[in-house]
Amino acid sequence: MPDRPKRIVGLGGTFRQASSSERLVRAVLAQCAAMGAETTMFDGPALARLPHFNPEQPDRTEDERALVEAIRDCDGIVIGSPGYHGGYSGLVKNAVDLLEDLRGDDRVYFDGRPVGLVVTAAGWQACGTTLSALRDVVHAMRGWPTPVGIAVNSVEQRPFGPDDALVDDAIAGAVRAQARQIMAFAVETIA
Repeated sequence: MPDRPKRIVGLGGTFRQASSSERLVRAVLAQCAAMGAETTMFDGPALARLPHFNPEQPDRTEDERALVEAIRDCDGIVIGSPGYHGGYSGLVKNAVDLLEDLRGDDRVYFDGRPVGLVVTAAGWQACGTTLSALRDVVHAMRGWPTPVGIAVNSVEQRPFGPDDALVDDAIAGAVRAQARQIMAFAVETIA
């Protein structure tokens, strides 16, 4: 198979365009792109267009098919969510539930793929429990959560400046580290 750029897919955010969780996922994707990856983002508004997942309804919308195909063909994933009541958002959960469509693939779910996780929440407890919940989901779906998980306490931290650049050195360092791990651990999908 000829060499091709690694394909990294990001998904996450909230109903609000350019939420902090979405911007952090985009920051990780930008670092992956700087290392030569092709990236695709499914942000909060894109996820909001997905109908509620119904495993008994096999018909899929164009938006649903696009997400499933992107994950099916990717080499690594970044998932970002706000922490809502100690768990990840329903918007992100619905998108992840849709990936049940990958259950019959030769490379089932997230099998063998690195998955970077990004959480923003109003407090450290919610950051920790949400990150842990997402790690459990990735393990259940046979993926490899990267050792670096990004958790941002939106009460105490302001990662972005007025120009939308990352201004918090520690968060920027975590973004770079997670991107390096995704790219190092990604094995190109064999079509």
